[in-house]
Amino acid sequence: MTTILIVDDEILQREILLTILSEEGYNVHSASCIEEARKIINESFPEIILTDLKLGSQDGIEILNNLPDEPFRPAVIVITAFGTISSAVNAIKKGAFDYLTKPLDKEVLLVTVRKAEERMNLIKENLLLRKELYDKFKIDGIIVKSKKMLQIIDIVKKVTPTNATVLIYGESGTGKELISRAIHYNSPRKNKPFIAINCAAIPEALIESELFGYEPGAFTGANTRKIGLIEAADQGTLFLDEIAELPITTQSKLLRVLQDKEIRRIGGKDTIKVDVRIIAATNKNLADEVVNNRFREDLYYRLKVVTVELPALRERKEDIPELVNFFIEKYSKEFGKRINGIDEKAMEAILNYSWPGNIRELESVIERAIIICDKDKITINDIQDELKVTKCKNIFDINIPDEGINYEELEKELLKKALIKSNFVIAQAARLLGMSYDTFWYRLKKFGLSENIREMTKNFVK
Repeated sequence: MTTILIVDDEILQREILLTILSEEGYNVHSASCIEEARKIINESFPEIILTDLKLGSQDGIEILNNLPDEPFRPAVIVITAFGTISSAVNAIKKGAFDYLTKPLDKEVLLVTVRKAEERMNLIKENLLLRKELYDKFKIDGIIVKSKKMLQIIDIVKKVTPTNATVLIYGESGTGKELISRAIHYNSPRKNKPFIAINCAAIPEALIESELFGYEPGAFTGANTRKIGLIEAADQGTLFLDEIAELPITTQSKLLRVLQDKEIRRIGGKDTIKVDVRIIAATNKNLADEVVNNRFREDLYYRLKVVTVELPALRERKEDIPELVNFFIEKYSKEFGKRINGIDEKAMEAILNYSWPGNIRELESVIERAIIICDKDKITINDIQDELKVTKCKNIFDINIPDEGINYEELEKELLKKALIKSNFVIAQAARLLGMSYDTFWYRLKKFGLSENIREMTKNFVK
């Protein structure tokens, strides 16, 4: 129920307004002066305040001063006589929601109050969503028990209130984006944008336009101005995942952003000042990439102001039981099932598994187990199909059958498996097979797979 405060020194006017608004179902308080109003504001937190512009010797606009911002700032509607509309307009400039002129029209009053109510409902909903977001990514909420992760969380807590650039190392699925979001949503920038981009998932020809934007006529097809992601993240945080895949030419432009805090859109003449915190992540050793001339040394040192190295899940097994319980609770609630935990044999199998896909793979296994589990606890039968470990053997230890092998079919199957394992990120799939991006793409086209990637992705998701 929306709470409204009426501030008017005329008792008859207060009573009329109180009657009208109470009959509409509002929770209504009244005050005859600013001092009394402020006491009610601090005790009852009204969403809407209706105040007369003249309160005896007091000015109703004064109520706009020192309004509380927590849990929200109320909407103020000023009531004024026709001859003092200029003062009401001045009140709007100072932050009032709207004004009404005397004599008051009941319908106009109710319409204005409903508009203020809609605005306050949106504000409260936005605050609730923000709180849920902050709670989701609060540093103390990250599941850690192992010594390695506790040390990392300590570093994250220290770097969060600063504007320092952060470089995060870790295998796929270790939680690099989770850490980056935790840094952002616990920092002074938390109310500004957090924008994430996977540098490996965007073709080289498009990456610059995505990051820096472009002006009309910059190239064929550029009919309108486009704001780049760096500019869109102004005053917020830009998370560059797979930073090692950024082309050398784009690396030099990113270096300028870090050094000069400015960008220039493609085809543009003017530089644009930006205030963006950069958090980068990769599963490659950037120092090795520098030695091999695949990554700029100056950019490398600009990025590694603070370095966070996330361990693989197999290196932090102390965290696995808590992660399992967290995912069980999460997906039990999501699927409306009452799963109270996991039995001892199933947990032992989980602890003994190598988890090449890290936390992302563990979450997927538990999600599937919750779906198929028909008891009150997850058993080994619910997860064993997902934990089949193939014995490592020399890749060349292959017996060729008498009927021979279709080599092209074998190569085609390897390409498909690499795509699936890399979640259809071509640059990662190419690395899995020791190929360059261009070589991998050439082979995809050779076998007619390049045109079927979208369909393969759909089938994989299903």
